[in-house]
This record gives sequence, structure tokens and C-alpha cells, in this order.
Amino acid sequence: MSTIKIGIIMNGVTGRMGKNQHLERSLISIIKEGGVITKRGDRIIPEIILVGRNEQKLTELSEKYQGIPWTTNLDNALSDSNYQVYFDAQTTALRYESVMKAIDAGKHVYCEKPSADSLEKALNLYRKAEEKKVKHGVVQDKLWLPGILKLSKLIKQGFFGRIHEVRGEFGYWVFTGEFESAQRPSWNYKKSEGGGIIMDMLCHWRYLVDNLFGNITDISCIGATHIFQRWDESGKPYTCDVEDSAYSTFLTETGSVCHFNSSWCTRVRRDDLLTIQVDGIKGSAMAGLRECYIQPAEATPKPVWNPDIPQHLNFYEHWLKVPDTQEYENAFKAQWKKFLLHLVEDEPFPWNLLEGAKGVQLAELGYLSWHTRQWQKVSPLS
Repeated sequence: MSTIKIGIIMNGVTGRMGKNQHLERSLISIIKEGGVITKRGDRIIPEIILVGRNEQKLTELSEKYQGIPWTTNLDNALSDSNYQVYFDAQTTALRYESVMKAIDAGKHVYCEKPSADSLEKALNLYRKAEEKKVKHGVVQDKLWLPGILKLSKLIKQGFFGRIHEVRGEFGYWVFTGEFESAQRPSWNYKKSEGGGIIMDMLCHWRYLVDNLFGNITDISCIGATHIFQRWDESGKPYTCDVEDSAYSTFLTETGSVCHFNSSWCTRVRRDDLLTIQVDGIKGSAMAGLRECYIQPAEATPKPVWNPDIPQHLNFYEHWLKVPDTQEYENAFKAQWKKFLLHLVEDEPFPWNLLEGAKGVQLAELGYLSWHTRQWQKVSPLS
């Protein structure tokens, strides 16, 4: 058994998502476990260098993890042959230029979604990566959530029969920052920095719907800015000039109608921050981030509409919890492992820059649908 070291340039991991999910819960966790084991029994060990703009935050991360090297000079990191991979978790507006630089430098690339702030740029990245013959991937983490994995298994087992309806509810109340600190960074609400919930969340819904319920063929979407003013990390008020909520309907090639509400302005009264109800002829399921509940046709109650009397049915009682039949890893970590195996053993990794471009395509069509008040066709990308 031998050790295979993979040098990874991690750009943008001083932010919430990059630090928590990609650095600490994914790569640091993989290193602590002794790496990723290949089919031959070799160990893939990530070797990290941090890149960012804030020297204080970089220093703090370095000290926390036994002196991980860091730099504020991306060009120097890209010129270092010890690092074969470039990872990007910067704000959307900064991603395209940096990823393109990495591809030009011959680095394999892995990045957060959206891969770019326009379809043209997203396709440019894919074409450049193919031209340079570097391996590439885009984060599509929700495919590895325990609740979604259970839902996917039910679909493969034929539990639903024909699926006709899917309803997704995502979101929570993000504090404005005036009296309580906000749970999301201020750039999410600024157009100049790549903010907006349509670009953020429709990329997720694209790969979820495509992989679970069939490729999306049509979209109708309306966005809204419900909160006009928020306060940034320094306590300074600013005007929100992008949408903080989106209401989208997708049609799929299989005939399913999928409706997803996305909001940073809603208070949660449901099982989880994300819930997806799937209705089929033979049964229904409700999946959250971790849990999944089912109601087969044989156990479906027979309610009668009568608003003049109290409802005697407890609708929650007729649902069965899908048991845990395996241990589930952090969803980001699970995809990182697959990407590392793709690099070393050429294991299949379909979640590439073209798939990332599909998410950007759907977001752009969502904006177009909103502004024109019309349905939009989702054409296949080649």
C-alpha cells in the first residue's frame, strides 16, 4: 500500500461555506481519517494550501490546523507544481476569472456552484477544461444528503410508481442584521457581488430534479425582494437590490410537475429547512435533509372536506419513517471523496462543469421567465 499525495489549492475557504463544509468537515476530516482508500489499497492524502484576501483569517485557520501553508497570491500558488488541484469557494462574481486561470495553469478544477454568473462563462469554463484535458467538477452536495439518498432509493425500488407531482419548500428567516446577526453573508443580497436566490438555489434544483425526477424541459419562475434593507457585517445598512425569494415550477421529460419555493424571508413550520414531497400513483414520500417518511397507497387515509367541524385525522400518524440502513457522511465530504478517486483512479464523475453550466442555464431562464412573465423552454446543452 502506498500514499498518494494530492496538492489542493483552496481559494475562498475563509468564508462560512468554504471553511465549515469544504475545509473542516471534508478535507481536514479526510486527512484525520487517514485519506481515501483506492481499489488497490493505496491512500489518497490531500495536501492543502489556503488562498484568500484576509491575512488574519488565513493565519487563524493555519494555526488551528497545525500550520497549513497559506498565501494571498493566487498566481504563485497556481505556479507551484506541488499542487495539482484548484478549488474555488469564493463569491460567485469572483469565481470565473480564478477558475479560468487555474485551467490555463493546467490544474484540475473543482468549484462551488454556480460555476459562473452567466451561461456563456460557465460553458467557456467547460470548453476550456476539455481543451486543456484537465479533470473538473462542480459541487452538487444535496445529492448526498441522507434524506435525498433515501428518496433516491425509493425511486429506484419503484415505490412511487409513476411520479406526477413534486413540491419542494426551502428556506428560513435570515435576520436582517439590525438587531440579530444575519446567518448569511451580505453579498447574498447585492447584485454587484453575485447575490440573488434564483442564481443560488435554482442551480441546486436543476441537479436535484434532473437526477431524481427527469431532465427539466420547461420553467416558470417569479422572484421577489421582500426585505428592502439589511445590515452588513460591520453594522452598516445597505439596500438589497436582488431577489430574496423565488417561486418556480419545472416540467420534466417524465411528465412530473415540480414546484419549488425558495425563500430567505420565511419562518419555518415544517419538518426541516428543506422538505421535498413526492407524490406517485402507488405512494408518497416526504424527505428532509436527513429523514424521509413514506405513505403507501394501502395506508393512505380517506379525508373528507368539512370545514364546519374539527379535523379528526392526525395526518402525521399515517406516515412511516424510512430507517437508516447505512452510515451517512457529510454530503460535501462524500462528493470530495468521489472527486479524489476520479483524479487518481479515473472513477466516473459526471458532476462536471457541463452539469454546473446546466444549473446556471436554469437560473438565467428563471430570471427571463420572471421578467417576461412567460414559460421558458430548457434546451439541452452540448
